[in-house]
Amino acid sequence: MYRRLAFVVAASLAAAGSAHAQAKSPEWIERSNADAKVLLEVMARFSPEFASQVGFPGYDDKVTDLRPGIDERSRAALVDAKGKLQKLLVAEKDANVRQDLQIMLKTVDQQIEGIDLNRRYMLPVQDVGQLIFGGEFALLKDDVDPKRRALALNRLQCYVGKAPGCEPIAELAKARTNEQLGNKSLLGPYKGEIEQKLANTPRYVEGVRQLFAKYKLDTAEGKAALDALDSQLKDYDAWVRSTVLPRARADFRLPEPMYAYNLKQVGIDIPPQELIKQAELEFVELRSAMQMMAPVVAKAENIQATDYRDVLKALKKQQLSKDQVMPWYHEVIAKIEDIIRRERIVTLPERKMAIRMASDAEAAAVPAPHMDPPPFINNKGEQGTFVLTMGNPSAKAGGSDAYDDFTFKAAAWTLTAHEGRPGHELQFAAMVERGVSLARSLFAFNSVNVEGWALYAEAETLPYEPPAGQFGALQARMMRAARAYLDPMLNLGLITRERAHEILVHEVGLSEAMARQELDRYTFNSPGQATAYFYGYMRLQQLRLETELALGSRFDRKAFNDFVIGQGLLPPEQLAEAVRTQFIPQHAKPH
Repeated sequence: MYRRLAFVVAASLAAAGSAHAQAKSPEWIERSNADAKVLLEVMARFSPEFASQVGFPGYDDKVTDLRPGIDERSRAALVDAKGKLQKLLVAEKDANVRQDLQIMLKTVDQQIEGIDLNRRYMLPVQDVGQLIFGGEFALLKDDVDPKRRALALNRLQCYVGKAPGCEPIAELAKARTNEQLGNKSLLGPYKGEIEQKLANTPRYVEGVRQLFAKYKLDTAEGKAALDALDSQLKDYDAWVRSTVLPRARADFRLPEPMYAYNLKQVGIDIPPQELIKQAELEFVELRSAMQMMAPVVAKAENIQATDYRDVLKALKKQQLSKDQVMPWYHEVIAKIEDIIRRERIVTLPERKMAIRMASDAEAAAVPAPHMDPPPFINNKGEQGTFVLTMGNPSAKAGGSDAYDDFTFKAAAWTLTAHEGRPGHELQFAAMVERGVSLARSLFAFNSVNVEGWALYAEAETLPYEPPAGQFGALQARMMRAARAYLDPMLNLGLITRERAHEILVHEVGLSEAMARQELDRYTFNSPGQATAYFYGYMRLQQLRLETELALGSRFDRKAFNDFVIGQGLLPPEQLAEAVRTQFIPQHAKPH
């Protein structure tokens, strides 16, 4: 039940620096963080992998609870936590702590709602391979304390039932599904999703083996646990093929209440029909802008074409080889940092940004470029890392599984601005350095809050990039607009997957691998999530304009941007309230 939140945090967040540990935090933050333990302890108890991701101590050798009665037990624990948080709220006088408690209560309510909806509509089926790889990978990283890394063996032994008190998690997952298998009113998983997960299992097993070899955990005990993992997952996958696949559904669409819940979880607070209309307008405006700019880019890059699609194809031919990707990205990072300083866009962290290529197992878990987060709590200097992917391991056999969307020269500009600086990496580094509470850095997280800033960051650097970089930035934003109308249209039955594929490949200009990854994302990997980029960007740009209108010549872009990221991941309404009641009055006064 917590895996969804844990996964999104792991896939999307870029918290960096010292999490609430280096400088003395304000008293209200310390009190808020103490209150947060009420919820953290519940989430850690049922999903220790989540605890490892965020750095909550004491859970690195433990695994997800899939024992009988998990829904009832976890729901009861959440209801109990809600009661404790409500009592704290009644007694609390500080406005900031009260706001944080309300954020945590909203998180609890959404978790409870998710349990209830899943029990009502969905047959529970666990992707055991991905769960185990994620749990091991959370500990097996270069900047994780070696003492914590050693516990990855204990955790694996627990996964495979070779530790005291542990049953093989694959058997527990089977039992959980079998318990509900007779309930024909429950929807089975989408057939395409199950087939993709089965294809990814060997990648996860090999990924864990590689991590154990890298960190010298492949001792006799380690090899025994790895062999047990291999055997148990083969058995589990055979059971999935024989038992779950016959119950799989051919239609990817979720029941409408489930899709509405997904939209609410990512932060969409308007009806999907309204979102579709707004995104369609943005899409055609961006398409016109790209066509207007195409001749300029063609001239600058000596391309013999004028249609924006042909110019994009020509730019994509400027592919970087694997040994060229990192040097080029580092060069672009340095240039963007110079732009940020020169144009006074936002305050930069002092340390360098980290970037690396994804392994096959990582790319199977998260096919798109992303931020790999360090822990939020008890951070010992770990930092967020910008992870690039070269291909989609889930692409169809026989077709090209290589992306050309991120590894051509012009793409590096907007991707760096989004995932790196001034996007996610800077966003979370700044939050942590300034002492944002756990409620605002962890529990307030949703895709609208976090991705809105990243798209806004792209727009902030776009005017100062070379023409090809600007063209790539417009194409990336057009993809976000396409997401915001294609995702709901697919899930509401208003468009076919085939037509959506045509738009992504022929209008947006995505590679086959990227288009497949996008469509999988809209239809079963994370329905609703991709809509948040456009919506979060729109809300933040609206707030920026409202602030400019209120302050006129007194508006200071750097001060505004620093204030926004200093607020943490507040939802748009609460962020707007903070700007109206704090930032605008402060800057309206003559200095």
